[in-house]
Amino acid sequence: MIFSETNLKGAYVIEIEKIEDERGFFGRSFCLREMEEHGLKSDVMQANTSFSHKKGTLRGIHYQVPPYEETKLIRCVRGSIFDVIIDLREGSPTFMKWTGVELNADNYKMVYVPEGFAHGFLSLEDNVEVYYNVTAFYTPGAERGIRWNDPAFNIQWPLEPLVISQKDREHPDFASQSYNSSYPGT
Repeated sequence: MIFSETNLKGAYVIEIEKIEDERGFFGRSFCLREMEEHGLKSDVMQANTSFSHKKGTLRGIHYQVPPYEETKLIRCVRGSIFDVIIDLREGSPTFMKWTGVELNADNYKMVYVPEGFAHGFLSLEDNVEVYYNVTAFYTPGAERGIRWNDPAFNIQWPLEPLVISQKDREHPDFASQSYNSSYPGT
């Protein structure tokens, strides 16, 4: 596995290191030892799959408040997405910053989303499937969201979202929310 830290402290793009031959390739998409060597949380509690029928479908931007925060490892297994994460850890050097990464079925990239981050994605084509591991159980009462066009973040989506759930459309601006996730540093 190839680990590249993003511009957000503690968040990574992880690529499958391919061992190729005439049949195709083999590579690890998860290795507990390698995750631990990079200081990454890896105690998976759930594995989730998301399928979006239409290009321009936006999912998120979601997070869970302490003590129910989640770490996620995101991979697009069909189609392509623009994956967005936002650092919500007060005290972090990248607090309130976002980054976006294109994940698709051909580039085999994954995004490691640490606790204290919000996450969402936009489908870049029809019939997109996303698979992700999560380190905490979903806790409905702890779920919060940030509206996709919140001016506090000014996310530069590659295309206008066309399909958004009512719930995701109604998320308030982050400035009006109460969230306290301290950044422990390294």
